[in-house]
Amino acid sequence: MIISVIPNLFRNLHPESMKKWKILNELRIKGKGLMIKDLIRILLENREIKTKKEIEEFINPKLSNITINNLTIDSKQLNKAVLRIKDAIKKGEKIVVFGDYDVDGICGTAILWETLRLASLAQGKPYDNVFPYIPHRVDEGYGLSIKGIQNVQDKYDNVKLVITVDNGIVANKAVDFANEQGIDVIITDHHVPSKIKPKALAIVHTTKLCGTGVAWMLSSVILNSFQNLGSFKIPKQVRDDTLKNHLELVALATVADLVPLKGANRILLKFGLEALNKTKRVGLLELFKEAGLEKQSIGVYEIGHMIAPRLNAMGRLEYAMDSLRLICTNSQKRAEELAKVLGSTNKERQDLTLQTVLHAVEKVSTSLKLRGAGKNPITMKKLIFIAHESYEQGVIGLVAGKLVEQYYRPSIVVSIGEKYSKASARSVSGFNIIEFIREHSSYLVDAGGHPMAAGFTVETTKLVKLQKALEDRAELVLNKDLLIRTLRIDCELPLSLITLSLYESLQKLAPFGMGNPEPTFVSRNVVVEDMRLVGKEGKHLKLKLKVKSEKLKVIEGIGFGMGEMSSKIHIGDKIDVVYTIDENEWLARRSLGEGGNGEKRLQLKIKDLRKV
Repeated sequence: MIISVIPNLFRNLHPESMKKWKILNELRIKGKGLMIKDLIRILLENREIKTKKEIEEFINPKLSNITINNLTIDSKQLNKAVLRIKDAIKKGEKIVVFGDYDVDGICGTAILWETLRLASLAQGKPYDNVFPYIPHRVDEGYGLSIKGIQNVQDKYDNVKLVITVDNGIVANKAVDFANEQGIDVIITDHHVPSKIKPKALAIVHTTKLCGTGVAWMLSSVILNSFQNLGSFKIPKQVRDDTLKNHLELVALATVADLVPLKGANRILLKFGLEALNKTKRVGLLELFKEAGLEKQSIGVYEIGHMIAPRLNAMGRLEYAMDSLRLICTNSQKRAEELAKVLGSTNKERQDLTLQTVLHAVEKVSTSLKLRGAGKNPITMKKLIFIAHESYEQGVIGLVAGKLVEQYYRPSIVVSIGEKYSKASARSVSGFNIIEFIREHSSYLVDAGGHPMAAGFTVETTKLVKLQKALEDRAELVLNKDLLIRTLRIDCELPLSLITLSLYESLQKLAPFGMGNPEPTFVSRNVVVEDMRLVGKEGKHLKLKLKVKSEKLKVIEGIGFGMGEMSSKIHIGDKIDVVYTIDENEWLARRSLGEGGNGEKRLQLKIKDLRKV
């Protein structure tokens, strides 16, 4: 919501920031009506789901479809990890689960910690030899580090095994240090590895899941291995219940980490959402309450915009262990206390992010260079690079994301430190930001991340040279076409074909998100029957659109943040409109309150429109 208070001046001035419509497919309507199965086929084809097997697994997902082989996890490394874990539990060695300070790392840490406790009890061992550890963002930095291992040693004497979650795949120096200290390291991670992998005892890795998903896969193998151990074993029902309950944490992480919702990710999210809406975790229930949510209404939007920011807030500004404690606590009182702490910290994070975004936007605006005059557009560098001493490390990733949203350019935001500076980067579709950053590794202390999001550390004395090198390189390698916002449209659809049956059929493709976007359509030459501004300060555009249908005469549409379009279109105008189909829950509730049956009412969520 922060972006709404940022001036839209530059977006309006830059033709290269305007949305380009890209229609992916053509819907051929045979006879008089729409064959919904033909539309579904087109939607799946647009998502690169074409074979009979792929379609069946997408429409009817099953957990059994997820295997080690199709995730490209090295089974030898996985088995080696499980054997070492079993040996450590049998000997009563101290084990530390070393997570990351974001939702993905926290949830994965909770899964492995709870799994290892259960496995310890199955062996008749006390579970107090298993410890969770989350590094402090500022004091220790991201991931497994030498300082982090030293802190683990100071806190838990004689640790023999460290298992990473959502980190470690580029922690070569830290793993070498652990080996020197007589500590075995098992890495579980999903980030892009560097050319030389760490010399860990075992590496459980795939880029096809989030970090918590990798932890869940390891957990399932651990629990399976403890089913038949004589007098001490984990009953099958306990194993199944544990894995099912842990899916709710996988769902949180899958959404929060923005992994593509295809294949295993979509399956895990689908079943994870079902588990989340039945959760008995007192910490999550209290967090839902603090956020004003009902347990049965938790979906992708609620996780991404309300739950994940609260869990992430602690790691951004304070210490992420409190988020982990909230997830794992069995105490109602403790859950209430922690939920309030997370809520207030998130509000603080929102304020800080807003201040930093406004400061960064101001810096970008003053750095814009005019190239020509008259009708020539104002242009800017292809890469945004902003650095300042006042920027908090915990919010620079959010700020980089807001800059991409505002200007549609890869953006790097740096928190300048006395000796070292920390940076977060966010990219645009089609530009691999981590590969781009690693091309300049001679300037860097370390770097890690994904094609769309990354981070790095640089000596402050090298910051100016690094900025010039990155900006110069971006001018050469960044194609201008990548800097045009592209609105991907599944196909053209006449408004007259929108029915409740169609809407319900589309919902079978859910959950929607990264890699599986909500079906998006365009309708041509639609007449604007009515128009008004709604919301605070009239920021949103409400339309009534005329439909040429016997059953449906008018359908409503809402364009969030599109209030400024009211000056460009008028009642009676014809427009082309791009939208998704949504249920108008407010109208349904109103109908129920007025003596109606509360039946579902459909509306369009407008993404863009053009006057014909």
